[in-house]
Amino acid sequence: MHAAPSNDVGMLEDIQLLWEDLQGLSHDRFRLAALETRRAGQSLITMVAAAVMLGLLLSAAWLGLQAAGVQWLIEHDLRTSSAILFAVAFNLLLALSLLGLIRRRSRYLQFPATQHSLKPVSKDFANKDIR
Repeated sequence: MHAAPSNDVGMLEDIQLLWEDLQGLSHDRFRLAALETRRAGQSLITMVAAAVMLGLLLSAAWLGLQAAGVQWLIEHDLRTSSAILFAVAFNLLLALSLLGLIRRRSRYLQFPATQHSLKPVSKDFANKDIR
C-alpha cells in the first residue's frame, strides 16, 4: 500500500513534464508559423511590385506595337484618322474578349462545388433514401 502514493507522485511528475513539453512544442510551432507568415507576406509584396512593373513594361510594349501598326497602315495609304480608329477598335475588341473571359472564370471564385456539398440534404431526398 505504501508503493501507490510514490507511484502516483511519479506519474504526476511525468504528466507535468509531458504538459511542459507540449507547451514548448506548441510555442515553437506558433513561432514557426509566424515566421513563415512574415516571409510569405514579404514574398507577396515583392511579387505584387514585380507584377506592377511588368504590367507597365508590357503596356509600353503594347503601345509601341500599336504605334508601329498605325504607322504601317499610314505608309500603306490609309488616312491617319482611319488608322488610329482601327487601332482603337482593335483594342476595344480585345478588351471585350478579355472581359468575357473574366466573366466566365469569375463563377469559380465562389467555390460552387464546395457550396453545393455543404448544403443540407432536403427532407424529401432524405426520406427517399430511408425507404
